Amino acid sequence: MIIAIGFLAGIFAGLFGIGGGIVIVPALVLLAKFPLINATGTSLAAILLPVGILGVIAYYRARLIDVRGSILIACGLVASVVVGAWLAHTLPAGVMRKLYAIFCLYVSWTFIKPIEKLKRFRGESYLPETEPESNNHPHPHFLALIATGLVAGVMAGMFGIGGGNIIVPVLVLFFKYPPKRAIATSLGALLAPVGLPGVIYYYKAGTLDLRLAALLAVGLLAGTVFGAKININMPASQVKLLYGIFLVFVAARFLFF
Repeated sequence: MIIAIGFLAGIFAGLFGIGGGIVIVPALVLLAKFPLINATGTSLAAILLPVGILGVIAYYRARLIDVRGSILIACGLVASVVVGAWLAHTLPAGVMRKLYAIFCLYVSWTFIKPIEKLKRFRGESYLPETEPESNNHPHPHFLALIATGLVAGVMAGMFGIGGGNIIVPVLVLFFKYPPKRAIATSLGALLAPVGLPGVIYYYKAGTLDLRLAALLAVGLLAGTVFGAKININMPASQVKLLYGIFLVFVAARFLFF
């Protein structure tokens, strides 16, 4: 069951450029009866290893990944993930969870664009959506990319996620990355052991299970390449729509779980 949870999380990781923790944490709590703090620590440890390497290779071969962006974002992640781990153990996270859920809903709205789709359904005039594809190569300032990693790192350490739920929307909305390129770059940033400081914090606090983390990592490794291949062969507009729908479930998880 643990490996199956990891495999499902790996598909999400490869498809959406996330670490997989958004699947692992609720699954461990609901199916394996883990306390939330233990599920968070174990999830962070499971995504510590370079389980997304097969997906990253697939994206690299498809010339979708921004290597520079991945490296700079990873630098921000590793610098701040321990802050999120500290917050998870010392401060009530209810307000932060709700703010994150609201952020996810906002991003989901901008990705799905329900008003435009409703007008199209009614036959009203609308401007067709155009998606920049992989030949669009934004080049944000290095400090902006590091700052993105810093914010994502706090969320990763606090909620046991990889940080892709922050990285991908920021790259698309603010830096104008094509969705596929943003997802590939996010997955590349999560390839390094950026969560190590947070994992050490959880380990010292006794709130992670290394054995189960290893089993989850096995499933993640197998599932990520499937998710990446699905993404590469899918139209960019469809990827954006699916990610928007996915974020609705993410928001529901943080609001009600």
